[in-house]
Amino acid sequence: MSFFEEDRPARKIAHEIGSDLSLLSVDELAARIDLLRAEIERLEAEKLKKGASRSAAENLFR
Repeated sequence: MSFFEEDRPARKIAHEIGSDLSLLSVDELAARIDLLRAEIERLEAEKLKKGASRSAAENLFR
């Protein structure tokens, strides 16, 4: 059974902190940068959400 390139499932982009970057192409590096930027935004949004919840809870007990 033969598979064409487009028939193969797309490889999920993942990044492991500290991994070897020397074998990645410029496009792969750019994709990882985009992935990490999106993850930072997600983390910051969650941090703000939790901070707001905490502030609201603290204000209830004042």
